[in-house]
Parts: sequence; C-alpha cells; structure tokens
Amino acid sequence: MSDWDRAWPAPAKLNLFLHVVGRRPDGYHLLQTVFCFIDLADTLRFAPRTDGRIVLATPTPGVPPERDLVVRAAEALKVGAGGTAPGVTIHLDKRIPMGGGLGGGSSDAATTLIALNELWGCGLSRVQLQAIGLRLGADVPVFIHGRNCFAEGVGERFTDVAVPAAWYLLAMPPVHVPTAEIFRSPLLARDTPEIRPADWRPGFGRNDLEPVACALHPEVARYLAELRRFGAARMTGSGACCFVEFAAREAAECARRKLPDDFRIELVRGLDLHPLAKPE
Repeated sequence: MSDWDRAWPAPAKLNLFLHVVGRRPDGYHLLQTVFCFIDLADTLRFAPRTDGRIVLATPTPGVPPERDLVVRAAEALKVGAGGTAPGVTIHLDKRIPMGGGLGGGSSDAATTLIALNELWGCGLSRVQLQAIGLRLGADVPVFIHGRNCFAEGVGERFTDVAVPAAWYLLAMPPVHVPTAEIFRSPLLARDTPEIRPADWRPGFGRNDLEPVACALHPEVARYLAELRRFGAARMTGSGACCFVEFAAREAAECARRKLPDDFRIELVRGLDLHPLAKPE
C-alpha cells in the first residue's frame, strides 16, 4: 500500500487547564495551558491530481472551501515548498464536533501539513511546518509538535509534560461557542498569575474561559453541573465541550449511565502521543 492510500488521523485535544495571563499590544491573548490528545479523531485521505488544483471533496456545511483550514493548509504548504507541488483531492471524515473547543479544525490542518509534506516530498522540518501552521491558527502548531505539553504565549511555545493515563467522559452541549465571542467579553479575566511549566501538576488550575461561556450559554453550565457529580469537570478550550476524568474505564462507563439521556457523551482515552508524532 502506498502512502497515497493511507488514512491519516487528526485527533482532538483537551485543555486540562487554560489560564489567560495577559494580552499583547496587538490584542492577542497570552495563555498558559496543558494540551492532551485524545482518541476521538477525524480522518483524512489524499489523492494526487495532475492539474495543480487543491480540491476538498467533502466540504464542511456553511464553510466556503477556500476558507476551510484544510484547503488553506494545503495552499500554504504549496507556497512554502516553492509552489511546485502538484494538486490534491482531500477527503475529510469528520467525527470531532465543530465549535466544541476540541481543536478539530486545527488538527485537520496540522494533519494536512504533515501528510502533504510527506506525499509531495516537500522535505520541510516539523519546526518549519509549525511556522506555517501558526499563520493558520494558534492551535495548529501543537498538533504538529505531537506531544502532550504545557503551552504558553498565544499557544506556540511548548514544554513537554507527562500526563497520567486517563479516561474521559466528553460531553457535547448542543451549542456552538464562537471563540471570538468569548475573548471579546468584558467578563473574561485576563490577569491570572503565570506559573512555570515545571510547577504544573494534574488537576491544577481551571479554565478562565468557562465562566464566560456559561454566562452566554446556560446549557454549558448545565452540562458541567451534571459532570461535577463525578469529579472536577471542566470545559475544554473556548467550549462548548466539557469533560471529567477517570482513572479506569469501568468507572467512566458507570458514570455515563447516570447522566441524563439527552446528553451527547463520548467515552475517550487520553493519548501519550499524537498518532503522527515524529520519533525523537
């Protein structure tokens, strides 16, 4: 089987904590967070073209193809590689919900960069791919980095951390939370004290975006209240998805049976590495 026949995974992430520690003069918020990859994933497949075009065969409803992060990633890589790369048809099988704070779009873009860098023979390093990814979105580089890590800045500076093996109940409220709406809110705390990466411990901190999301979307607060019957539940990213951690799958399955029937729930496992992580 050639690499062109391969399925390329794009896993979701959880923010185990997320603090807003300041703001740059250009308006970008300065963050501290720990990213943990999980086994909920989209899947991408790529087929070569001879006409130089980049075609998304499975467009996302409501998103013009030219604005889709997958297409933009392919176009950016083509430019970064000198513009000589051939075309490609991209098939995207979505499992990660949009607007959930799980990084699905960023992960899809990162997998596109990693895959086409190999398929097109561009020869760019992971650091070079991260630089391209950062121009597409703040979360794209971490998926190229490929390791659970403490991230700082606008999310582009990484320190690898060991995240204990865990299972998570991932709850998906039926609301879409636009990230820009959260960061524009006057309710958002922007002055949480910084910590050193070495001081992070499992269970530390909170998600500073969570109170804003709950105020704007009460359904998020309802989901969190139910999950907190079983542990220290948190929202991931800018929401709306929320999670609670378990050491054992059996305990997570038991808790799942006690949640309201109308809740959309996924039982997911934390990953040690992104499936496409490059060996050290």
